[in-house]
Amino acid sequence: MTKDPNRIVRLVPLGAGGIAGTLLMINRVLTPELTDSQARSDAVGVVLTAVLILTGLLWQQVQPRQSDSVVLEGEQGFELSPDLPEALQTELAWASHLLLTNTVTRSILVYYQGKVLMRRGTLAPKAEVTPGVILDRVLTKQKAIYLVDTKVYPGRIEFDYLPANTQGIICQPLGSQGVMILGANTPRSYTKQDEIWIEGIADKLANSLDLASSMPKIID
Repeated sequence: MTKDPNRIVRLVPLGAGGIAGTLLMINRVLTPELTDSQARSDAVGVVLTAVLILTGLLWQQVQPRQSDSVVLEGEQGFELSPDLPEALQTELAWASHLLLTNTVTRSILVYYQGKVLMRRGTLAPKAEVTPGVILDRVLTKQKAIYLVDTKVYPGRIEFDYLPANTQGIICQPLGSQGVMILGANTPRSYTKQDEIWIEGIADKLANSLDLASSMPKIID
């Protein structure tokens, strides 16, 4: 489970408001004779205390908490198809490294022209990909599909080549012939900016793969 790094910050207004309210009450009880100036000061203090407490309550409700993350089930590894040219292997290694180190992605698989060209990160025992309904739709429509929380998607069973407890999945098309599949260890964790960045990397890989596949006996 991931701890919320902002938990203490969000509790500060509540704590400050509670302490201030307590001190105001003690001061009122211990004051034998209440003057007009003290009454005005107390009124201002009560208002400020209320504002602090309300702010703390709003922060508890409005500020999002981080989703719980898990440790994906599987072994760490990096597998590349030996048939790929060295330049393409380098590009796949570069792209996967960026995604693994800069997003919540913990498992990456590149499927192109019916073959698995790369697996990296936390690897499931099964390496073969049998396209299901979701993957077929990505390949046909050439539009990404993001399963924000796999627990609520029955179609997740087709992704048996990813760790069993994968929390979120992005299927990003690589042109019309392939797809890059990313598995996350946290549900609802990819931001819109992440999705745009992933799409850009996929477009670059798709172009390189298309050029390589047009050469004789490069990807077969």
